[in-house]
Amino acid sequence: MIVLCNDDGFNADGIRAIYKELVKVAEVVIVAPETEQSAMGHAITLTQPLKVRKVVEGGELIGYAVNGTPADCIKIATTVLFDQPPEMVVSGINLGGNLGTCAIYSGTVSAATEASIEGIPAMAISLNTFENPDFQYAAEFGARLVGMVLEKGLPEGVALNVNVPAVPRSEIKGVAVTRQGKSRVVETFDKRVDPRNNTYYWMAGEMRFDEVDDEADCFQVSNNHISVTPIHFDLTSYKSIDELKGWNISL
Repeated sequence: MIVLCNDDGFNADGIRAIYKELVKVAEVVIVAPETEQSAMGHAITLTQPLKVRKVVEGGELIGYAVNGTPADCIKIATTVLFDQPPEMVVSGINLGGNLGTCAIYSGTVSAATEASIEGIPAMAISLNTFENPDFQYAAEFGARLVGMVLEKGLPEGVALNVNVPAVPRSEIKGVAVTRQGKSRVVETFDKRVDPRNNTYYWMAGEMRFDEVDDEADCFQVSNNHISVTPIHFDLTSYKSIDELKGWNISL
């Protein structure tokens, strides 16, 4: 069984597109947030109960809508919803790329990394656009890659972060195995005043990519290659350990 999650919500077009492709080859159950949870990162819900609603369409159970975050969905899916853990978790298809440091903020990517923490092979897949998305080719490619993961497996603790260029399939040049690139968010805040004269701010901004290295995900996607990046949840900077030991930190 494959559990399908995302951060755009249970009824988002992207998750429904890949669901249609995956059910052709495997048993699939959607366990996804009831409402949009974009940019929630790896947040989990501790201060309120999680409600799980069965979703039936065409007389068949297709999944469960959860009033929580993507990571909440995976925790519930791997512990209480089923008699045994899923064989794989697929998260997506996200509306918008998850390239560079975007991966840190992404609830879609965090659903995949949560699964990898639980020892379950996982993949996040995103379409690199916010306008007029056509998820069909990304769904077809994602389903093929899922088949390869099920056949070959993944290293322990590793998930795949997949980003697909939003161009016609005839313009996609190939697939590149990449590393997470360097990027930064250039924020802007729109200052507004509500009817009670209280000031509030609405965050906007754009992601800027600072890579010319052809090993980086953002470089490859901008050049019409699908990027496949192996990611893990170990945030340790190993190259810094010896330097810090040299500080002779003590009480």
